[in-house]
Amino acid sequence: MDKITLPRQLARTQRFTLGLPRSFTLLPDGGGALFLRTRGPEDRTSCLWLRDAAGERLLVDPGELAGPAREVPAAELIRRERARERSGGIVAYSTDTAVRTVAFALDGALWVLGLDDGRAARPAATAGPVVDPRIDPTGRRVAYVTEGALHVLELDGADLRLAAPEHAEVSYGLPEHVAAEEMHRPRGYWWSPDGERLLAARVDVTGVRRWWIGDPANPDRPPRAIAYPAAGTPNADVSLWVLGLDGARTGIDWDRTAYEYLPSAGWDAHGPLLSVQSRDQRTVQVLAADPGSGVTTPLHEQRDPAWVELIPGTPARTASGALVHAADEGDTRHLTVGGEPVTPAGLQLREVLSVDGESVLFVASDEPTEEHLWSYDPVRGTERLSSAPGLHTGARAGGSLLLASSLDGGHEFRLFTGPEGTGPAGPTGPAAVAPALLAGARTLPIASLAADPVITPRITRLRAGELDLRTVLLLPSWYAPGGDPLPVLLAPYGGPAGQLVTRGRGWAMAEAQWFADEGFAVVIADGRGTPGRGPRWEKTVRGDTLSAPIEDQVTALRAAAGHCPDLDLGRVAIRGWSYGGTLAVAAVLRRPDVFHAAISGAGPSDQRLYDTHWRERFLGHPDDEPEAYDRSSPITGAASLSRPLLLVHGLADDNVVAAHTLRLSAALLAAQRPHEVLPLSNTTHSPTDEAVVEGLLRHQLNFLRVSLNVPPRSAV
Repeated sequence: MDKITLPRQLARTQRFTLGLPRSFTLLPDGGGALFLRTRGPEDRTSCLWLRDAAGERLLVDPGELAGPAREVPAAELIRRERARERSGGIVAYSTDTAVRTVAFALDGALWVLGLDDGRAARPAATAGPVVDPRIDPTGRRVAYVTEGALHVLELDGADLRLAAPEHAEVSYGLPEHVAAEEMHRPRGYWWSPDGERLLAARVDVTGVRRWWIGDPANPDRPPRAIAYPAAGTPNADVSLWVLGLDGARTGIDWDRTAYEYLPSAGWDAHGPLLSVQSRDQRTVQVLAADPGSGVTTPLHEQRDPAWVELIPGTPARTASGALVHAADEGDTRHLTVGGEPVTPAGLQLREVLSVDGESVLFVASDEPTEEHLWSYDPVRGTERLSSAPGLHTGARAGGSLLLASSLDGGHEFRLFTGPEGTGPAGPTGPAAVAPALLAGARTLPIASLAADPVITPRITRLRAGELDLRTVLLLPSWYAPGGDPLPVLLAPYGGPAGQLVTRGRGWAMAEAQWFADEGFAVVIADGRGTPGRGPRWEKTVRGDTLSAPIEDQVTALRAAAGHCPDLDLGRVAIRGWSYGGTLAVAAVLRRPDVFHAAISGAGPSDQRLYDTHWRERFLGHPDDEPEAYDRSSPITGAASLSRPLLLVHGLADDNVVAAHTLRLSAALLAAQRPHEVLPLSNTTHSPTDEAVVEGLLRHQLNFLRVSLNVPPRSAV
């Protein structure tokens, strides 16, 4: 058997995501947790598991279910693409409040599992292929969407069509494109606590422009139409309705002209709660709604001259009705409760995970390379629950706490059961937990079945320049100081959607080490605009998303060369994907004195082609600020290309459509600038096919070798 290489391992393991536990639901008594996990590091079928004091139990293996054979509905495929879902099988599930009944979809069929009755999962008859089934809090009914209609199925068999689309451009209960892709709102309906009514989004895409995604490799297949709201064009018309099981229907009233975005909605013990946002994204209102009349009452308004950042999990309310939200003050994004900041300066709120009584569980950072689990309540104040350097998140219920940790050395998932704050103190394990909070708790580990990379990254952490840019340098495993100069590869993402320089285990560092072992020094840096360093840092890129980030990459490169004199600054390449691809193109166009080759994957090259909510957040409306779009679109500088450039794009990408790369290539061709284009057939924004993932990495390596005159290691 051939020795497995990192490119092949990345492909087979879906970048080490297969085998990781996820989607946890804690039992109300604190004695265990449900979760999803594939059966191994290369298995793509996600199964439902239970971890309790007796150990881990496989509750549902999709491969063993015998039920109706259906194809995954198109709407579900779109939902998975928006969520970057990499597995199959049971990819989502829901439970009632008591966690006695579980509902999930499998290939468009609805399945129900009773955890107390000892019976196997059973199929339930539905009106059509099922998307996003959600069981009601009382466990009596399951709502689902089929063909744009919202249905409720009584578990005794009766099926009620609660809302049907008035015409082909309308759907009920599904999020619109920008909600799922940009707003952290993957859902389109929410149950009332008593299970008698639903709050549902009605989405009308009549006014949204149509784009067509074809499959050039299979010309016999018709192109697929998508409603894509490109910057400056109309958005979907989104409204909210309270739908009663008795047929009552009440519209939720707010100024949908002034506030056309619906970032969040939900229904807690106080009633429906929603947030609405203006088109320019500078104002967000939080509204309480009367489910009987539809009348809304403003609870909070947030304004910002750049944009109001949407924080997952907000707004929410405590049991007493105190509003849980976020506030940007200078360099800090605070958690607020009842309108008052409850977190200190320098601690950056990332996400609110849950609100239980008056207590708030949230994720925050006081060091941008780390994310920690925190808790706030009025009595104990703000306390950190995780301690080891890494990326931590979790859940809490019934006096138990789940801590999910991604560390340099791997992943840990642990359920601490029993009352907090009792018994002898003392942290355990490398992801040590704050001892005062979990002392005496019983620890139930949940196994990660994810693969360990066949390459161990050799990471040197640096802080570059006056801004202390978080930077890592990876050198070849065989490197010895004073040898031949090393060509340099910068591999940033560098944009607002995420970080690469963290203390958690991720695929990016292993991939970087593979390039390093092929003869490169690899530099990765998170510059201005990336998350984790506060609102002022993030909003530096308003109106120009490229100039400061390029400058920061140059700073990081020089810092790395200062640390390791063997870096060859006469042979420097840069590669990236999505925003990182745009950054790579812009870097080689604007600074050919620094960057001598570039690889751009799925990069948004014409910013007017990207969606309204994401692009207008940073660049404004293209009719009002056209110069911002020109500054941030590499196409405008295509004629200046003087270095080797490889453009890569998936032809089935419906997020950053292939037109971005094709337009850039056309501009380069018109300017007579040589370049390469690698189209990926039947590939979306996130390649998952094994042959594509492995072949793409090797193609990039060969391009870099030729462009920078780097001989293969075997020839060295």
